[in-house]
Parts: sequence; C-alpha cells; structure tokens
Amino acid sequence: MLSREVVLNIVFDLAGVVVRYDQAALIAEVFPDPTMHATVRADVIGHVDWLALDRGTLSQPDAIVRAAHRTGLSATDIAQLFAQMSAAWVPIAGTVDLLQRLHAKGHPLFCLSNMHVASIAYLEQTYTFWDVFTGVVISCRVQLIKPEPAIYAYLLERYGLEASQTVFIDDTVINLEAAAQWGIQTIRFENPVQCARQLQALGCI
Repeated sequence: MLSREVVLNIVFDLAGVVVRYDQAALIAEVFPDPTMHATVRADVIGHVDWLALDRGTLSQPDAIVRAAHRTGLSATDIAQLFAQMSAAWVPIAGTVDLLQRLHAKGHPLFCLSNMHVASIAYLEQTYTFWDVFTGVVISCRVQLIKPEPAIYAYLLERYGLEASQTVFIDDTVINLEAAAQWGIQTIRFENPVQCARQLQALGCI
C-alpha cells in the first residue's frame, strides 16, 4: 500500500472509463439486418485493421475500402458506421465528476488511450474535461497501442512519472497487466463509484 502522503499521478483510459457509446445499437442502426451483425463485429471492428486505426498507421478511407472488400458489405454503410461511432461518444458523468474531485485534490491527472484519429478529434472538439489533464497520450498520435510495453514506457518517460507513484485506471485486464509489469499501480474500472472507492483506499480522495 502506498503512503497516504504521496500525491499520486493518476492515469485514466478513455473508452469505457471516461466516455462510452452503445456499439451494438450503432451497428444495428446502420445494418438493420441482424444476420450482418456478427460479420461487422468480427471482420470490421474485430479485425486487425481496427488496431491499425488505433495505432494511426491506417487511414479511415483505406480502412473502409479494405473492410468492404473483405466482407462484401457496402463501403457507404461502413463509412456511415465509422462516422457515427466516432461521433457517438458521451461522457460518463460520474467519472467526469471524479476527475474534477481528483484535480481539486492536486493529483496530476493523465490520459492514456487507444483511439482512432476521428474519435479523438471529436472528443477534443466537443468536451471540456481535457482541462484537468496534465498530459495526454493517444495511440494514433504516437503509433503505439496498449497493451504494448512501449506505450507505457512512453507515458512514464514523456511526463517523468515514477511508476510506483502512478495509478492506471482501465476497464481491460490485459492493459492493466501490462502496466503492472512496469510497477504501476492499477485499478480495473467497473463504474465510477467502485473506482472512487478504490482510489479512496489509496488515500487519493
């Protein structure tokens, strides 16, 4: 357990922690035929091209063309899905409140997230919670993605963070396990109340 006198650096993931969308509803809106949903999930969203979008090494127009060729789905429909998903993010109110509370306590706050170019652009243009962050690392801008070790190394080095004095909050176990390999404290996000409770146990609030 860390000392309660330590002012911890607290790092938040974005998707599923600070913001969210209803992926199933978005797919159903663009593809009303439910027999297509499995293909969209497996061969569009679940394909390695999705990771390349996160990494910033594949453009969205190229990803759309490739997905249409791969699946036989309409390129127009895939483009619509991409556009709607990028603009569907909404803040999780309890997490935004938690960010404000931690910021008021003087904790340096950071963001570490896998995110496509269009999604991060939408979030930055639409919401104001960015003001609380001392630093932000987005996968598509550094061409690194979680859970690769290099993205955690980049975060620590870029902002001069001590791993033992840093807490990473994410909703995905594999990302947390990778962070822990660096000696970073971790919290698996389930909901804002649970997350706040675990931060309180560390003396953060």
